[in-house]
Amino acid sequence: MEIAGLPTPVFCGVDWAEDHHDVVLVDVGGQQLAKVRISDDAAGFAQFMALLAEHGDSEETPVPVAIETSRGLLGACLRAIGRPVFAINPLAVARYRDRHSVARKKSDAVYAAALANILRTDTAAHRPLPADSELVQAIAVLARAQQDAVWARGQAHNKLRSQLREFYPAILDAFALHKHGLRSREARSILAAAPTPAMAAKLTRRRLQSLLKQAGRVRGIPGEAERLHEVFSRDYLHQLPQVEAALGHQTSALLRQLDTACDNADQREEAITQAFEEHPDAPVIRSFPGLAALTGARVLAEIGDDRTRFATAGSLKAYAGSAPGTRASGKSCKIMSRKVKSQRLAAVGYVWAFVSLTKSPGARAHYDRRRAAGYRHVAAQRNLFNRFMGMLFHCLQNGHTYDETIAFPQDSAVLKAAAA
Repeated sequence: MEIAGLPTPVFCGVDWAEDHHDVVLVDVGGQQLAKVRISDDAAGFAQFMALLAEHGDSEETPVPVAIETSRGLLGACLRAIGRPVFAINPLAVARYRDRHSVARKKSDAVYAAALANILRTDTAAHRPLPADSELVQAIAVLARAQQDAVWARGQAHNKLRSQLREFYPAILDAFALHKHGLRSREARSILAAAPTPAMAAKLTRRRLQSLLKQAGRVRGIPGEAERLHEVFSRDYLHQLPQVEAALGHQTSALLRQLDTACDNADQREEAITQAFEEHPDAPVIRSFPGLAALTGARVLAEIGDDRTRFATAGSLKAYAGSAPGTRASGKSCKIMSRKVKSQRLAAVGYVWAFVSLTKSPGARAHYDRRRAAGYRHVAAQRNLFNRFMGMLFHCLQNGHTYDETIAFPQDSAVLKAAAA
């Protein structure tokens, strides 16, 4: 059995814990060579490396390591020194453990031994963590943090809106047509100054103009202040005064959560776009219709820059969840969308496909054909995303930028003929 073309007579399994790790080494015959518990610190890592070196580990013949998680300092340090690290799903480890014992007994050392034996028997069925560059790993941290902040912002907005529906319809009417709704700086500025409808009704035109200026508005301030004053002066149903005041206190608390979430999303967006522009793959990714700096950074964060990670375009499509999956059993055969996939890459994929409809005539024509063939909107988008992933794989492998005439040759020829 080999890793990257090198013979590996020893396999290592690590059962990860918060303050310690259990390490087991086995040989090609399954014989246990070592079993030790190390601490989760620099001394423990040094002990771990000494143990590996004692059993033949070197840069030329690295010992592969199986661990339950791809995160954490232990895995990061092993990857940094070039050791192949395999992140094995804990559910898969539990199934492997049942091969040796059906008593359902469990210990950390037994779990580590199961991990080591997974590599010994089924190395080809698992892949090591990609050898991504340091910059891509940093982009991945920033992109995922920014995406989490966006999701947190959406949750905070929904909580606030649900609260306002109970007693403050005026603020909802005032920003019903605004592009960002309650997430806008103007709405949050007014809510901070008037967390109850009674307080909003007392806002003067001059005070509203001041709040709009504080929110960063430059044009049309008098007109907008007049509109808001008229909305807040309308007749609405009200809660009892004390109840309304209590709901106002709760609204202020929810507003602070929304302010924090919005600030986090904005700050992280600036950091991620700056890091993305420094990467050599950025021009290729940004050349695709529907991808800008932020969405492009999210795509790069999930696929990385290790060109050996995906052997074919099909494997990349399967990882993204854009390629359909087959479920066949007996006389039944179903073609279904994939459930197990990179959820973050799939999320940005739908945004990518949707935006491309207005940026690429070929993409629009492809989507329309799928809709005419009976595809639902989501299925047609996923099919378009699948096609883009194949193009992206080719462009990254060969260093080419996107070309509409090559991507959609039939549609480009039709458009040229129509123009002529």
